[in-house]
Amino acid sequence: MKISLSEDRHLISRELIHTITGNSVELQSAENLDQLIDQIGDAQYVLLGEASHGTHEYYTWRSKISKKLIAEKGFSFIAVEGDWPDCYRVNRYVKNYPDSGKSAFEVMHAFNRWPTWMWANWEVVALAEWMKKHNENLPRGQKAGFYGLDVYSLWESMEAILKYLGKVDPQALEIAKKAFQCFEPYSAEEGQAYARATMMVPFSCEREVIDLLKEIRTRISHYNTDHEAVFSAEQNAVIAVNAEKYYRTMVKGGPESWNIRDRHMMDTLNRLMKFHGSHAKGIIWEHNTHIGDARATDMTADGMVNVGQLVREQHGDNNAFAVGFGSYKGTVIAGNNWGADMRILPLPEAAQGSWEYLLHLCGAKDRIVFMNDSMKKRFGSKMIKHRAVGVVYHPEYEHRNYVPSLMPLRYDAFVYLDETKALHPLHVAKDVHQIPETYPFGV
Repeated sequence: MKISLSEDRHLISRELIHTITGNSVELQSAENLDQLIDQIGDAQYVLLGEASHGTHEYYTWRSKISKKLIAEKGFSFIAVEGDWPDCYRVNRYVKNYPDSGKSAFEVMHAFNRWPTWMWANWEVVALAEWMKKHNENLPRGQKAGFYGLDVYSLWESMEAILKYLGKVDPQALEIAKKAFQCFEPYSAEEGQAYARATMMVPFSCEREVIDLLKEIRTRISHYNTDHEAVFSAEQNAVIAVNAEKYYRTMVKGGPESWNIRDRHMMDTLNRLMKFHGSHAKGIIWEHNTHIGDARATDMTADGMVNVGQLVREQHGDNNAFAVGFGSYKGTVIAGNNWGADMRILPLPEAAQGSWEYLLHLCGAKDRIVFMNDSMKKRFGSKMIKHRAVGVVYHPEYEHRNYVPSLMPLRYDAFVYLDETKALHPLHVAKDVHQIPETYPFGV
């Protein structure tokens, strides 16, 4: 008789548990990551997920994995689910550019877009300081970078373009000013005011941002500044085009705005790989919903794609390695609505029958599960609910936070942490310079 995962824990078959434990290693220290690094092999794209945007252990274990990939396998950069302008300042800091900031704390504390804690946290400060030290004596082409993939930074990207063109290209600056003036009346509420305006009247700033991107691309060969500054200027223009499209689509509902965002992130990843040369290798940090292949979830039924799917379609299954993350219980940082104050919230024990619940039954131990042929044979045709916590979270409605998934098809490996805690944000009401007791978290 087949035993359903939704049945009582005492009825879960021993064979089911044995399959998981037999295809996993306990995760106790960084040394336990060696088998994961071996499994990654020669993949150029390593996607590291998270089940929330506010969990300490997700950031620290991703940092440990990333350090090994950079130091041992020569990975070129970390690209995160963050805004390009803010993350580009981090990139300049970790690469030891002149006048790039006195400390990672100073650079990270400037992140002011909600949810600030996603990147303005002590966990990322520790990683940035390690990257700066790692890069210190390396030639320019071998320094590991830090970039943002997201599409939200319309106004910040426009402001960065104005500042850059003001120094190098007065002619193109006039076109940039025209585009900025088109958006300026709608600067309130991020892009939502602009989105509502385009719903009410047949009007948009699409033409202005496309003209700006064309102008920069036409004249870019004449810009005699450092190579990354030129690339960043073009990237900010690309963001302006895609952000305009994203916000205009957002208020209509449906999957299109999600797809615009993930396709933009994939396009940015491709641009970064091309910029870093034919031997480039990239590490991607995003939520599980972006890095786990959408085709192995119910997202595909809603017409949604994601970065994990697009990487495989464009670059091959063997050239991408996705690692999902999840935990059974603990605490997490989130808000109770969009833009609300961050709070440390309880993360309840995982729902009965969920992937996290099943892994908890395997001895309540942290482990790395490898999604090999044996796991695919046992779990590859069974939809199992898998927890996903966003920046807005209500523990009392925990049952809503699960995505049905074919787990061995969604990920290549899974890092399970039995109990996790909230990360350490920089923007707190009390003394923001108070360093957590365990800093720098062994990274």
